Amino acid sequence: MAQAEIGIIGGSGLYSMPGFAGIQEVRVETPFDEPSDAFVLGELEGRKVAFLARHGRGHRLLPSELNFRANIYAFKKLGVERIISVSAVGSLKEEHKPTDFVIPDQFIDRTFHRISTFFGEGIVGHVAFGDPVCATVAKTAADACKTVGVIGKSGGTYVCMEGPQFSTKAESNLYRSWGADVIGMTNLQEAKLAREAEICYATIAMVTDYDCWREGHDAVTVEEIVAVLHKNAENASKVVKAAVAAMPRERKCACASAAKFAVLTQPDAIPAATKEKLKLLFGKYLG
Repeated sequence: MAQAEIGIIGGSGLYSMPGFAGIQEVRVETPFDEPSDAFVLGELEGRKVAFLARHGRGHRLLPSELNFRANIYAFKKLGVERIISVSAVGSLKEEHKPTDFVIPDQFIDRTFHRISTFFGEGIVGHVAFGDPVCATVAKTAADACKTVGVIGKSGGTYVCMEGPQFSTKAESNLYRSWGADVIGMTNLQEAKLAREAEICYATIAMVTDYDCWREGHDAVTVEEIVAVLHKNAENASKVVKAAVAAMPRERKCACASAAKFAVLTQPDAIPAATKEKLKLLFGKYLG
């Protein structure tokens, strides 16, 4: 199977990646059933890249329906060491305007229907998650925004909600009182699973609107939001391309060994089927 070193997850509005050379589509089998779609493999700026449309082409999958484990496992199987995740978000602060990008460094979990770990079925493990994104990938993404002239703000807190409904005004104002910056429905599970899989991960959050807290929000039309989505997708393509070009080739961060001391279960107590299922992820630590 063809390999890649950098993964790109495209969110709402970004369903393909312009500029790929030598494109081929690959369907990746995983122990967790099927990923969101086939992976598009190719070269971008001289680097081997794998692109996945998070919601499937045609936007077929709800946030709660996404098979996060299959998606991240498949990236690992392809050899990906770093993931740049792109997603549409609502802004919780006046300063984050539609078409701005935010590269968050923290998350708050408001989901309740999702599996967000590879552990279980006879193996217990805990990875550190105090700093949930890779600082190297996040900085590379922020620098790429400057390179292409897009407003990209480093740092901030992403509230990950269940959806698919948007927030009530009470919820939106609650998150604002917490000091959160943006709100979306997808990125936290990706970040958790990428950390367990020892893949560097960071998010480029593309602001489409002001959620529902801002007066006059209801006057925003669907046409206006779609126009912002198209503009964001155009800018995201430029930013991702620049980030891929500038991504350091050597990994020096702690992400690469995040699971080294995570497993608490004695190796001889782990069921053989579970060991085999997770061999790609944790085999080197289980003997």
